[in-house]
Amino acid sequence: MHPPGPLAFGRIGPVGEPLSALLAAVAGGDQDALRVLYERQARRLFGIANTILRDPDLAADAVQDAFLRVSQRAAQFDPARGEASAWLGGIARYAALDIARRRGREVPTDDPALGDGAAEPDALEHAAKGQAARHLRDSLRTLEESQRASVLLTFVHGLSHVQLAERLKLPVGTVKSNLRRTLDRLRKSLP
Repeated sequence: MHPPGPLAFGRIGPVGEPLSALLAAVAGGDQDALRVLYERQARRLFGIANTILRDPDLAADAVQDAFLRVSQRAAQFDPARGEASAWLGGIARYAALDIARRRGREVPTDDPALGDGAAEPDALEHAAKGQAARHLRDSLRTLEESQRASVLLTFVHGLSHVQLAERLKLPVGTVKSNLRRTLDRLRKSLP
């Protein structure tokens, strides 16, 4: 199976229509807006899913799951909390992780030292334009290097707790509790 491509219906609506406007239309039940959103974002979301799953067929399934979730949850998107592209990327990421968990597979890393290469730019780059992303980057900078690396390896690169523990040479329970404390600290530092 190949990455999702444009739908056969052609482009509907203005070419430059913001993703946030499309999400608002989808929240109102506009199927044409969902088609346009798919046309504009499916390949990027496929890249995110394929980076996690390393299987094009499963990645295509994750994209399908992601767009189903988008159609059901579009009203939950809040432009004040971040960019639409980052929100969509997060949905695709969680859809891919759900598939990986259901299959009982460990999630591969994007670490070139382990032979894996990223198929999609860093997820933080996709969110770089939003105010929430700036706050998150600033908060991440306040963390110790090991804490920041743990958060990024887990939530951006998709490492499981087991993989993170192996990488850090720590027990899984220690990794989980350290990550939980780090996330609590991050939550408190965000506006």
